[in-house]
Amino acid sequence: MGEIVNLNKARKARDKAEAKRTADANRLTFGRTKAERQTTQKERDRGAARLDGHRLDDAKDD
Repeated sequence: MGEIVNLNKARKARDKAEAKRTADANRLTFGRTKAERQTTQKERDRGAARLDGHRLDDAKDD
């Protein structure tokens, strides 16, 4: 016969584990210093500018 499980405790444990995963993800996303955020933004901007600089013009000669 199977093990007897308190469904209320199982539900709370599941919710607690999900909250921990969400908190870990938020720490990665929001848990950075202002300098780190600015550095990342500058790198993104630099990459976008470089990509835009390598685009070919879509000029039509009609």
